[in-house]
Amino acid sequence: MSRKSKRSKKGSTSEQTSSQASASSPAAPAASTAPAEGATQAAPASPPTAPAQPADTQGEPPASASMGQGVGAAARIWFSAYRVEVVLFLVSFVVLASFSSERFLRQSAAPHFIYQAQSWLEGRLDVDPEVLPNLEDWACVRVVGGQKVRCEGRPLPGDRWYVSFPSFPAVAMLPFVAVNGYQFNDTSFGVIIGALAVALFYSLLRFLSKEGEAARNRNENITLALILAFGTLFFYCAIRGEVWFSAEVLGVALTCLYVRNAIRAHRPVLAGLFFSMATLTRTPLLFSGLFFVLEALCPGPDRLGQLRALASHWKPAARKLGLFALGAAPLALLAAAYNLYRFGKPGEFGHAFLYNNRVNADIDRYGLFHFAYLQRNLEAAFLKLPHVSLHPLQLGYDPNGLTLLLTLPLLVFLVIPKTRPRLHWPLWLTVAVCALPGLFYQNNGYMQFGFRFSLDYTPYLLLLFAIGGWALRNRFVLAAVVLGVLVNFWGAVAFHGYTEYVRNW
Repeated sequence: MSRKSKRSKKGSTSEQTSSQASASSPAAPAASTAPAEGATQAAPASPPTAPAQPADTQGEPPASASMGQGVGAAARIWFSAYRVEVVLFLVSFVVLASFSSERFLRQSAAPHFIYQAQSWLEGRLDVDPEVLPNLEDWACVRVVGGQKVRCEGRPLPGDRWYVSFPSFPAVAMLPFVAVNGYQFNDTSFGVIIGALAVALFYSLLRFLSKEGEAARNRNENITLALILAFGTLFFYCAIRGEVWFSAEVLGVALTCLYVRNAIRAHRPVLAGLFFSMATLTRTPLLFSGLFFVLEALCPGPDRLGQLRALASHWKPAARKLGLFALGAAPLALLAAAYNLYRFGKPGEFGHAFLYNNRVNADIDRYGLFHFAYLQRNLEAAFLKLPHVSLHPLQLGYDPNGLTLLLTLPLLVFLVIPKTRPRLHWPLWLTVAVCALPGLFYQNNGYMQFGFRFSLDYTPYLLLLFAIGGWALRNRFVLAAVVLGVLVNFWGAVAFHGYTEYVRNW
């Protein structure tokens, strides 16, 4: 099918920045200092000037700024508060864009979210079949006997085509698609979101240090943010574009925003909003809602006592949960209505309607989740090893997966932490509930470098390391970090996905 171009302009991107944190780690230097005691004014006739207020940490801007300072002064204050985030964003952007290489300058081979966004702008909820760039991983709905069923055989004129993934990435791209139409570059968009996610993760780490949840200084938090960027599967996902990887990367960015607001349930409405955005980007993140529930009901340290006390003191916790639901409800209700219109079920995002897909036989036999899928998913996540050939010398990977012990070697230190602070169990339980559904899922992520579904809970795993007490200068930790960076560098350079291997796009 031919692609219809609504505009000729290509490759436009828009930098997005966001940060919720407002304080740095305890080791950071102060942003300003108070005037020396006993200082006198140079011009007695002029009105007295209030002394500058000292900032507690590098991450906090001065308490006030004169309105007369103007936009330039406000920008300097903002940069002073978030200069580390800005530098991390820029460094990550340059590196990710460089590794994206020629992909960065063109639209990816699977720009599904662009087509969904453009269809909305054209006033339709389905996607125009005349402009589909390919038939890979689209949902096709056919009405037979009044029932909505998956399309079989050749497409018919009455078939309706939809993106078979949660829709929030299309919402995020909507303003840019409005300008560039079908030609919007989702690859460069993914690189920008990836760089933003790195900055947001640092901001989250800095907030944890400020709140006393993690004993990490600024340099350690910077290192952990860079490990996320280049020492995990995030690296190859962020440089590719394509519907599957774009959602993974955006999910990481939204997870950082969600957790930042969910700590101690201190901002329940915002936590609910970002939670709904994350869930409508990657459905496994629905289970990460457990983190907020635990923070609202029993933040610790005496969790059992707090749970018992809920019988008589339930109103504060109920209020937080209600506000969380209030923040999550608008997008959740819209998504449920959209799914009901498209597929007849509020919780169906389209995978039961995949057109001519290799997984359809398994879905028809077992459903989307089943114990029959557990073995192959465990192998993809933990047992798959690189392929080594000596004649000729060659290193290869299995497109079904690669053990997390190579793609995230720091995982070893999580099972033997040196400290178990307040967030230890909430984070572990969140990892478990996010990971387990994926192990019983009909798809292992093929084609991929590593077990890419683990990226949904990788931020939580790195947070566990951040609070676990292991020094980054420990020689074994350093060896694990170096191994992770080398392995994921290999993945970023060598990975060829389904569209390249099978479809030859």
